[in-house]
Amino acid sequence: MDTDFTDTNRGGVEMAPTAGIESESPYEETAEVPGDAARVLRHAHSRSYLMCPPTYFDVVYAINDWMRPEEPVDRDRAMSQWSALADTYRRLGHEVLTIDPVEGLPDMVFVTDSGLVVDGVALGARYRSAERRAESEHVFRWFLDNGLVRPTLPQYVNEGEGDFLVVGDVILAGTGFRSDPRSHAEASAHLGRPVITLNLVNPRYYHLNTALGVLDDSTIAYLPAAFAPDSRALLKQMYPDAVIAAETDTDWLGLNLVSDGANVVLPVQASHLIDQLSARGYEPVPVDYSEFLKSGGGIKCSTLELRGFRGLRVVEDQG
Repeated sequence: MDTDFTDTNRGGVEMAPTAGIESESPYEETAEVPGDAARVLRHAHSRSYLMCPPTYFDVVYAINDWMRPEEPVDRDRAMSQWSALADTYRRLGHEVLTIDPVEGLPDMVFVTDSGLVVDGVALGARYRSAERRAESEHVFRWFLDNGLVRPTLPQYVNEGEGDFLVVGDVILAGTGFRSDPRSHAEASAHLGRPVITLNLVNPRYYHLNTALGVLDDSTIAYLPAAFAPDSRALLKQMYPDAVIAAETDTDWLGLNLVSDGANVVLPVQASHLIDQLSARGYEPVPVDYSEFLKSGGGIKCSTLELRGFRGLRVVEDQG
């Protein structure tokens, strides 16, 4: 794909131009930072999430270092944990939409890997592994049926929000194990946002969302050891106040988290990260999602954010 970008500068980093940013409506909840930073408030914003029930969840193949097909899955426990996660989002004021699971697609519960939505514009996914390729077709059809803007399937391998994370006006994009680096320019051109490439080097952290979590529009948490030296330096430059995670937390996929800017939903076992977030004024919301670790998936894996989706429906209703 030939794409002509006009560079802009953010903290010394050359990036493509950005489009206008849509903010979701804040609801009335803030978390106050204790101690010397008591004047800082964290603002929660209501979100729309797409989720897929784990009706057919199982581990029947191994496409990452976490998967052990010989280890049985407790499907009832998985459903209970998934339902508790969905209920947590609703309790926090978020909208949860669901897509029907498909028999024979045991990883479809990890719906975040099947797309990326920014300002109501949808980019589908193209999986590297044959075992998951059909998932993207079902999610793309959902995009079409639900009025998302310019839904497009990528030319290059692109595993959705598994490797693309939105931080304010920037999209951080992982590569090294799954998504093709050429998909980064493709995503930038379609979504109108600058995309920053980050190289992953540890196969245990095969997707960006296993090594980096977005806390708000300017703050991230990440595990430096998961990234190549140049990417570590870039993250340190762009986010000098980032939360640095420990492997005792990432062993539970602690960075595979979902934040609304104030409330951070993350694994209950990630105790060190929970303490760090509390000290920063975030409100940790611990949940047990451990059954899905058997497939190398977590909370963010199961949660595809539909940025701008509510705005589309308001326009449709007014029309």
